[in-house]
Amino acid sequence: MPDAQTDHLSAEMTAWRHDFHAHPELGFAETRTAARVADLLESFGLQVHRGVGQTGVVGVLQRGNGTGAVGLRADMDALPIGEATGAAHASRTGGVMHACGHDGHMAMLLGAAKHLATHGQFNGRVVFIFQPAEEHGQGAQAMIADGLFERFGVDQVFAIHNMPGLATGQMETRAGPMTASEALFEIEVRGRGGHAAMPHLGVDAIVVGAQIVGALQTIVSRKLDPAQNGVVSVTEFIADGGRNILPGSAILKGDARALSPDTNTAIEAQMRSLVAGTCAAHDVSGEVGYATVFAPTLNDAEAVAAVTRAGVAALGAGNVDPACLPKLFSEDFAHMAMARPGCFLLMGNGTEDAFAQPLHSARYDFNDAGLVPGADVWVHLVQDMLQAA
Repeated sequence: MPDAQTDHLSAEMTAWRHDFHAHPELGFAETRTAARVADLLESFGLQVHRGVGQTGVVGVLQRGNGTGAVGLRADMDALPIGEATGAAHASRTGGVMHACGHDGHMAMLLGAAKHLATHGQFNGRVVFIFQPAEEHGQGAQAMIADGLFERFGVDQVFAIHNMPGLATGQMETRAGPMTASEALFEIEVRGRGGHAAMPHLGVDAIVVGAQIVGALQTIVSRKLDPAQNGVVSVTEFIADGGRNILPGSAILKGDARALSPDTNTAIEAQMRSLVAGTCAAHDVSGEVGYATVFAPTLNDAEAVAAVTRAGVAALGAGNVDPACLPKLFSEDFAHMAMARPGCFLLMGNGTEDAFAQPLHSARYDFNDAGLVPGADVWVHLVQDMLQAA
């Protein structure tokens, strides 16, 4: 049977979550948020370090003489989206909202910190990591560069993210690739503009660009091993033509996802080859810019096993999927999981319409019913990995 730990903190976690939600801040500007987190951690009796990786906060809780150290991460930043939920706790900052649930991630980790500080039965050190700028894909690296793992001696690191469409009180994770890399690409086609009535005297950059758009769709379907997951999406097509003017240049921008560095490298190589070949066929020039901004998140098998045990204890065996399908969205936690063995897990945000809105939607809101299950998983994970003597 599930072993609830943090029911007594439900009202407090909800109040914290609503406060964070009403006062969202963008990446590396989380000054109010970080101060509130730090003040709460200090009130629980933790040793608190502010300004780690610019606006990051780290709380340290030591029990007994154990030398093991577990890192638990929550993200703090919001998104540049105008809120449309109509909730009483809706954002008071125009054009900024917690549209990804980071407010809930902070609240459940704070709940776990308070419970463990008061009632925790463990032997070792828990490092509570509140990370800035996850949405930028820069906050994890900033904290790591500021000595996160060396300063606090973290052995393994873990992160929870909510998942709309997964029932509240359910959890899923997997060993190996969990989330995808993200690369942003920009392709410039330099044709020869001219009069729309005399296309033979120029080279229409739109026609060349359109052929490239079609060719890019063959990378995943025909150039990659079918066992390798990837997505290539053209999201912008910009040309300099006019009413009766054939464009002399066009720019294609887009996004590529992959579940392994090798697949990402293959996508880039194929993209460069296809663009070069298509442009050569039309006797024009083309250039490809390809920047990988997120790495894939690779979960450590032993860390996944520990999370699974904690999930079963907190939620019940029927509510834990330890071998879910990988996700093609990206997560800045990947850099932490590259630096230390780690596990990224998903907690259900609910299947009801109000809580199944997509992440990054103006109508999204974190489900407060998920706070206790998430905090309970954290508590059981600490007690499993840092067992009292």
